[in-house]
Amino acid sequence: MNFEGLDPGLAEYAPAMHSALDPVLDAHLNPSLLQNVELDPEGVALEALPVQESVHIMEGVYSELHSVVAEVGVPVSVSHFDLHEEMLWVGSHGGHATSFFGPALERYSSFQVNGSDDIRQIQSLENGILFLTKNNLKYMARGGLIIFDYLLDENEDMHSLLLTDSSTLLVGGLQNHILEIDLNTVQETQKYTVETPGVTIMRQTNRFFFCGHTSGKVSLRDLRTFKVEHEFDAFSGSLSDFDVHGNLLAACGFSSRLTGLACDRFLKVYDLRMMRAITPLQVHVDPAFLRFIPTYTSRLAIISQSGQCQFCEPTGLANPADIFHVNPVGPLLMTFDVSASKQALAFGDSEGCVHLWTDSPEPSFNPYSRETEFALPCLVDSLPPLDWSQDLLPLSLIPVPLTTDTLLSDWPAANSAPAPRRAPPVDAEILRTMKKVGFIGYAPNPRTRLRNQIPYRLKESDSEFDSFSQVTESPVGREEEPHLHMVSKKYRKVTIKYSKLGLEDFDFKHYNKTLFAGLEPHIPNAYCNCMIQVLYFLEPVRCLIQNHLCQKEFCLACELGFLFHMLDLSRGDPCQGNNFLRAFRTIPEASALGLILADSDEASGKGNLARLIQRWNRFILTQLHQDMQELEVPQAYRGAGGSFCSSGDSVIGQLFSCEMENCSLCRCGSETVRASSTLLFTLSYPDDKTGKNYDFAQVLKRSICLDQNTQAWCDNCEKYQPTIQTRNIRHLPDILVINCEVNSSKEADFWRMQAEVAFKMAVKKHSGEISKNKEFALADWKELGSPEGVLVCPSIEELKNVWLPFSIRMKMTKNKGLDVCNWTDGDEMQWGPARAEEEHGVYVYDLMATVVHILDSRTGGSLVAHIKVGETYHQRKEGVTHQQWYLFNDFLIEPIDKHEAVQFDMNWKVPAILYYVKRNLNSRYNLNIKNPIEASVLLAEASLARKQRKTHTTFIPLMLNEMPQIGDLVGLDAEFVTLNEEEAELRSDGTKSTIKPSQMSVARITCVRGQGPNEGIPFIDDYISTQEQVVDYLTQYSGIKPGDLDAKISSKHLTTLKSTYLKLRFLIDIGVKFVGHGLQKDFRVINLMVPKDQVLDTVYLFHMPRKRMISLRFLAWYFLDLKIQGETHDSIEDARTALQLYRKYLELSKNGTEPESFHKVLKGLYEKGRKMDWKVPEPEGQTSPKNAAVFSSVLAL
Repeated sequence: MNFEGLDPGLAEYAPAMHSALDPVLDAHLNPSLLQNVELDPEGVALEALPVQESVHIMEGVYSELHSVVAEVGVPVSVSHFDLHEEMLWVGSHGGHATSFFGPALERYSSFQVNGSDDIRQIQSLENGILFLTKNNLKYMARGGLIIFDYLLDENEDMHSLLLTDSSTLLVGGLQNHILEIDLNTVQETQKYTVETPGVTIMRQTNRFFFCGHTSGKVSLRDLRTFKVEHEFDAFSGSLSDFDVHGNLLAACGFSSRLTGLACDRFLKVYDLRMMRAITPLQVHVDPAFLRFIPTYTSRLAIISQSGQCQFCEPTGLANPADIFHVNPVGPLLMTFDVSASKQALAFGDSEGCVHLWTDSPEPSFNPYSRETEFALPCLVDSLPPLDWSQDLLPLSLIPVPLTTDTLLSDWPAANSAPAPRRAPPVDAEILRTMKKVGFIGYAPNPRTRLRNQIPYRLKESDSEFDSFSQVTESPVGREEEPHLHMVSKKYRKVTIKYSKLGLEDFDFKHYNKTLFAGLEPHIPNAYCNCMIQVLYFLEPVRCLIQNHLCQKEFCLACELGFLFHMLDLSRGDPCQGNNFLRAFRTIPEASALGLILADSDEASGKGNLARLIQRWNRFILTQLHQDMQELEVPQAYRGAGGSFCSSGDSVIGQLFSCEMENCSLCRCGSETVRASSTLLFTLSYPDDKTGKNYDFAQVLKRSICLDQNTQAWCDNCEKYQPTIQTRNIRHLPDILVINCEVNSSKEADFWRMQAEVAFKMAVKKHSGEISKNKEFALADWKELGSPEGVLVCPSIEELKNVWLPFSIRMKMTKNKGLDVCNWTDGDEMQWGPARAEEEHGVYVYDLMATVVHILDSRTGGSLVAHIKVGETYHQRKEGVTHQQWYLFNDFLIEPIDKHEAVQFDMNWKVPAILYYVKRNLNSRYNLNIKNPIEASVLLAEASLARKQRKTHTTFIPLMLNEMPQIGDLVGLDAEFVTLNEEEAELRSDGTKSTIKPSQMSVARITCVRGQGPNEGIPFIDDYISTQEQVVDYLTQYSGIKPGDLDAKISSKHLTTLKSTYLKLRFLIDIGVKFVGHGLQKDFRVINLMVPKDQVLDTVYLFHMPRKRMISLRFLAWYFLDLKIQGETHDSIEDARTALQLYRKYLELSKNGTEPESFHKVLKGLYEKGRKMDWKVPEPEGQTSPKNAAVFSSVLAL
């Protein structure tokens, strides 16, 4: 409240709200009262204070229930009813806080908050209490422990705080600004400037923030931008208190008189619907505090400092009969608060006494209060008996006094020797199943112990510790039944946790310790990430796609090549397929096949991901095949043995296509033969429930050489007749792609049954080789894997759930038949190298990738890939030459044992797609990559806009003699629009959690020359046409207006995203250095991966560690004396300004040779920024750099 205008003696108790009233705390009181002595100055006992006894409470009428002394003689400065527990909090002018429990006001806790300043406001949170003093914000537990202590600037004089949500706080005072503080990070996140300084009271509704000023005004501010929407000039002197309820605002205060300020007995009431004042309400007391107490009606409680309290309706007349009197121990009431339930009122007076008034004998402070936690009683006098026969008895039950003396057990070193408890031996099952990758061993969890816990085994015969078997792997799974199968942690669906900084503080390295690049999953239709990785690690496909370039706007092959280029450049950082998936969504065939998922279906996992990814696999191969057919086959891709393929075929066809003969035999005897080809095969399973053993090779041959009876047209019979359809193979593909089609329980049972049969046969085989007449036991597997053994056999865990072979052998017979069999390393020793047999039509295919569907009911399931990464990839990324299997789960990448790639537990891990490649495939092709992007992409091009005129041109394209060279500077800036709004959810505690960030799309890209006679003149200023719906043009920040991106009505230079992307790719490949402000976000949205040594970002050049980032506008004003971004942002202006700032950086740092002198410049920059509140002074007549003389040549076009 505001104390200005009251008796001057009140200044001794009131906080200083004006420089004219500089208070001295309790100058007439005995200083000993501030100590821990509960006596008044004259030595009267605390119990002798004249505190009124409790009286009988009449239901529905407020009466005094209890009074209690918080701190003797020290005025109460603030009171607050706890919003979570049945407690009342009181703060004093001496900086002491006291809490009382329940309507009986039993003292709960008492502690010092500040040693010198008074407590000005209290706010209760779920885990503690916030205390605001003059320049300090302290968060403490209800017992008095400090959670955080946030020190504000010494010049601050804070008076009010407002909790806007569970983690955001507004703090205001006598300054001209209001601070926004994040309670999670305990950092200042925003500073809002207020036109009228002196914010001492703040309220909030679902429409506005309300700020009460010492000048007597009440301002209404927007909830999002904090801009003033309306202002009420309530009192000519000062504001004392105000409150808001529904559509009414009521305020009390002081009016200016000839003799000074006088308490105004008229309450000002405002209607928030019409934003105007209604008839003032005259009351019969001098109002110092007021609150709405909405029970049956919206009545007001008006309290004077002398203790008079009056209830009245805000739109009616005040009745003198509605006045009751609070009997304070001191002369004045200093504070007033109303409980959340409206059943209790609290008053604090100037002598440290608290009065509780209620309308019922047993009031509750909150509608729903949680149970209060009390301190445990002392156990010293009532120690429980300890049973020493119990081995697991915790010794912490014995209370030990706190002492600094030497304990009896602390023997000197001469009489004792350290004997640490030996760690128990590692479980033999772990040692047996361990597989080493480098110097690290990996083994499945045998689940015989609790995770991260080793119990003390005091007795060897103790068997109760074995009861922890089948404990699930994660804390999430412990809530379920132990026998239920849990998905291994690395196979679970990974999600990105977003914060206010977006992705900047998310630790991707925790999920990926390799140098390979993962893919982000939050983009719509990113379910295909695993298949993109499979295609990337096929060396001939990667090189082919990266050499491809065509003129189609939405070409999947081109976009896939751009994405592969990003995966090449990345050093472990995740990439995103924004542009590829954008082109994918525009293909009509993709939508017709049901491959475009709605966001809701993708998030909830409603679609069958296994079927979806198999359809996508067929679609992408067909689409790449069609895209490649439209271009001439590159010379680099012609095989070593002469002609690569026919002119009508594509390289994709050569790699994946299998040529076949389809024979149709009618019962009349006529036979029809047609030639065809397919890019992949679908497994066809035998209808056999007897448990017969089938090799995978047998099922594969049955699926390739498919025989079936069906109705077909017979030209001889001239009608549909039953025919026998057979399929023969003419030519085998280099890459064999198989869709598993495990879409029902029938196929899943077949895989499970065959895996069980294969497991039994493998166990029998290996045990028979070691000892034919010896009964097999699991312990014998240790001998099988020993170096001294005859054979090195896989462990029992590696043989479980395995039916798929690592290699298969195919042979073309002379009668157009096909032989398929499983192939092992032992077979190679017997038959010789596979290369030598290829001359006779024998080919060996090695498993390269498996795509599996993870069944997880909690997350809706996901798709992951096991990929065998070849030597060339390891050589480029890690400088080593070897092959290794990896798990790719979006941005989680982890090396795995090769047996894990073929193990399919059908309860949660279902195979979807298999990729087999011919052995020594890479040696058949020239794998050189020739950059297809030429310098001609930077030359002049036509605009898509129909209405563009030459007078609207804002850039001059590069001439042939201006082509950039390696190391040249290019100023870059981009503007964006929003395609999808951010998706967030509110948790039960009120905190906000971002599920999916807003999806941005680049709308304008500008590049300016960084050197030469035309330095600063743009050579690219492209507006990007988009076919997707824009939900927000962000005109204030981007300068993009509706219609600018529409080819029918736009007057801008409109191009396709692919066209501009090629220009930037050429600049990156040529080696230029980009100068800009905040380029990291720009490149991310454009979907470009730029090497770090080619980026000069002014946001980091002018930045000190652990300090805030500085805006381009402030840097331009401070260093260049330029005032930019007046109404909207302009990318030409921003790009040129960034270039000038870089030149200034080189000048100040002497080309980076004097970092100490530049550090002093940065310190001056930050000091000036703090003084200016990082705001640029408003210009009298702003002139944009766009109108500078350097633009004369552009405007003359």
